[in-house]
Amino acid sequence: MKSQDVRKQFLDFFKSNGHLIVPSAPIVLKDDPTLMFNNSGMAQFKEYFLGNGTPKSKRIADTQKCLRVSGKHNDLEDVGFDTYHHTMFEMLGNWSFGDYFKKEAINWAWQLLTEVYKIPKENLYVSVFEGSKEDNVPFDQEAWDIWKTLIDEDRIILGNKKDNFWEMGDQGPCGPCSEIHVDLRPEAEKALVSGKSLVNNDHPQVVEIWNNVFMEFNRKADGSLEKLPAQHVDTGMGFERLCMALQGKTSNYDTDVFTPLIEKVEQITGLKYTPNDVALSGVEESEEQNKTNIAIRVVVDHVRAVAFAIADGQVPSSGGAGYVIRRILRRAVYYGYKFLNAKEPFVNKLVEVLANQMGDFFPEIIKQKDFVINVIRQEETMFFLTIENGIKYFDLYSQLVNEGDSGKFKRLAGIELSNSDKEQGVFPGFFAFELKDTYGFPLDLTVLMAKNNGLTVNVDEYDRLMEEQKARSRAASEVSADDWVKIMDYGVNGVSTEFVGYDKTEEKPVSILQYRKIDSKKDGVLYQLVLDKTPFYPEGGGQVGDKGILDFGSFESENNDIIEILDTKKENNLIIHITKSLPKNPLNLGTAKVNTDLRSSTSKNHSATHLMHLALRNLLGTHVEQKGSLVNPNYLRFDFSHFSKVSDEELRQVEASVNAQIEAQLQLTEHRNIPIKEALDKGAMALFGEKYGDNVRMIEFGDSKELCGGIHVKNTAEIWHFKIISEGAVAAGIRRIEAITGDAVKDFYQNQENTLAEIKETLKNPQDILKSVASLQDDNAKLKKQVEQLLKEKVGALKSELEKDFQEVNGVNFLAKQVDLSMASTKDLASALGSSKENSFVFLASVEDGLPNIHCYIAKELVASKSLNANAVIKELGKYIEGNGGGQPFFASGKGKNAAGVKEALAHAIDFVK
Repeated sequence: MKSQDVRKQFLDFFKSNGHLIVPSAPIVLKDDPTLMFNNSGMAQFKEYFLGNGTPKSKRIADTQKCLRVSGKHNDLEDVGFDTYHHTMFEMLGNWSFGDYFKKEAINWAWQLLTEVYKIPKENLYVSVFEGSKEDNVPFDQEAWDIWKTLIDEDRIILGNKKDNFWEMGDQGPCGPCSEIHVDLRPEAEKALVSGKSLVNNDHPQVVEIWNNVFMEFNRKADGSLEKLPAQHVDTGMGFERLCMALQGKTSNYDTDVFTPLIEKVEQITGLKYTPNDVALSGVEESEEQNKTNIAIRVVVDHVRAVAFAIADGQVPSSGGAGYVIRRILRRAVYYGYKFLNAKEPFVNKLVEVLANQMGDFFPEIIKQKDFVINVIRQEETMFFLTIENGIKYFDLYSQLVNEGDSGKFKRLAGIELSNSDKEQGVFPGFFAFELKDTYGFPLDLTVLMAKNNGLTVNVDEYDRLMEEQKARSRAASEVSADDWVKIMDYGVNGVSTEFVGYDKTEEKPVSILQYRKIDSKKDGVLYQLVLDKTPFYPEGGGQVGDKGILDFGSFESENNDIIEILDTKKENNLIIHITKSLPKNPLNLGTAKVNTDLRSSTSKNHSATHLMHLALRNLLGTHVEQKGSLVNPNYLRFDFSHFSKVSDEELRQVEASVNAQIEAQLQLTEHRNIPIKEALDKGAMALFGEKYGDNVRMIEFGDSKELCGGIHVKNTAEIWHFKIISEGAVAAGIRRIEAITGDAVKDFYQNQENTLAEIKETLKNPQDILKSVASLQDDNAKLKKQVEQLLKEKVGALKSELEKDFQEVNGVNFLAKQVDLSMASTKDLASALGSSKENSFVFLASVEDGLPNIHCYIAKELVASKSLNANAVIKELGKYIEGNGGGQPFFASGKGKNAAGVKEALAHAIDFVK
């Protein structure tokens, strides 16, 4: 059975049993601060389990793209080394929201597996929850009784809390679960060892394929459990593992989910992959072939994760979710480089195969194919520029460790040894950190490289250095949340907030439905309030959340009781108002008032973003698509797909186009709650990576038509004027424009005018200011040449004079002096003096504008023979001038702020050669 048929039969089965089939949500989450990626099938339905929304149907089925590479669920380290773990995988799932429960879920699972897919019953084992005294949850007798009508009792296994009690997170809905495992071993092996003993023991042919979770409880902040008002079913079946079982394979990678990609890798590299059946048959493989197999598995797994993440809007970058995607891609590139002899970008060449293979069911990979290919190619190219040097650097240290001198490299770098560095075979964490900081090698990549060289990385030291770096660049941001305190009874449909902000900036009366306290180390104690109706726009679609006030003194309370709204966000379908305090009586009615000045400026920037998007597409081509945005009261930031710099002339044309649309006084045409198909038929642009419902909001300004939930001006004339401030690259294939509108443009031009007036006054009000500036530049260039010539002569004279002051110390020609030169000239002099003598060690210092600088030249033969290192010298002597610096082992420089310390630094330079 082909994988496409496996997927189709699953969905058809549950459709025939009354389930609504819905598409996969994007792999990257945008409305859940607790998750970076969709890591399970239930993530897109979280709001329904939390009671914050009503599903389109009480029965739903789907296949969800999942990514498990961060946080609690992280399978990255296992990928390639076994046959069934993946970074990205599909989770087939069926869901019941307060409808059916254990009986139906278990019976349907059994019917589908044994009657539709025809998996032999004797190959299946099931587990049920044994209970937990800690949580006061009993043994799941109901599930056991249902299963024993379907399967022999000796195939039912009791599972503990770790294996058979599923939780969304530290807080939230949870419940016991019942897993189904399949035994794919040969009959002879089954006769020797019972499959029951291998369940949940990481056997590659006895694997879990389906988990039925019975959501009955809510985990509170204090760890206790309370019953949910309704019972739900949340199931998940691993698509790739199911295909393995149905196609008679012993490895996911031998199914047609992966074989087209493997064949493409074989074609590119000229190497062959060994199917797992061959490996299990007893055919002995060389160590080199085994490494080839692992590398190919890594590459074909990782390209899926990276390609779908990019197609869903998450490009590789240096932070957050983007950095995770970059790590995955670089891991694939490293394996290809090291074990598949791929010395140029190659991962991007697999995207075409992936699109052809999965595009029918996931059309985003077809529509975004060219963009995905280009982004991956550019990322690969960037990494290839550093990977060779990084690996050489790694190999140098590995050689020293294997030679039994694990501390030598650290001594060369002037870094104090830790105890672990004196242990044979230990790869220091400082060096793993250096690889990350200098060459962009993620820790897991260094760990792999070390493992392949028989070394162990000192991860504790790496973590300490990384934490120190983070502490220097960010404030602590740990947040703890109390349970929600419910003020009003919401009824069976849970929390409901009516958003009225498209039409109003003030609403009364409003009531608090629920609130909770948040303790943030960064911001202190905050409160989150949920109102029954609100004009406050929650952060989303790139637009920042509204600010304003809640006034609870207008109705039942005679006293003034004003609460400031610091921000508004959306979390799991709840509109949350963030404040620093609660009203004196949360039961009082109040008035919600948006800060209209901030709202007005933000709406101008948001509408201008739409106009600019259209202008860019008209000018540069329809490949331009929004890849991120920020719209706040001060400016707009727009990220878009484009693979070259936008020229100054093109930027001027974009500005002109947007301002023409502003001057045309285009009226806003807003379509609320229209079917998404109708909106798309009208020409609306939908953004990849966004989760749209069946009905959407469409915004039109002339030819600009986009699906958007943000706040906009009523007429483009309100924007007044549009001005681009900057344009540049932010990631491979992604450009960024920052621009301003309205009052910000007025301020910009006023500042320009003031600056011009100051320049004219400084130049004594010339008739032709451009001619005057050009004359100054000419005079400056002539004077610079004269100064450079004088400095050369001075350096030459000093060199001849100082050459007489070298002294021989332990076979080293040593010189340490302070000179009266600029930093650049002192550096040149140090290099010239060092080159003039064999076995030279030159240390020069000077003071420029009151600030000291130091320079060290060490002859290369001394670096090799005497383990001298200019970096170490600058680091040590830099302490005396309260400075730092760096460079190469044979030449390094540093700057400081204590000129009085120069004398002492010069005095101690000789210590390095004595």
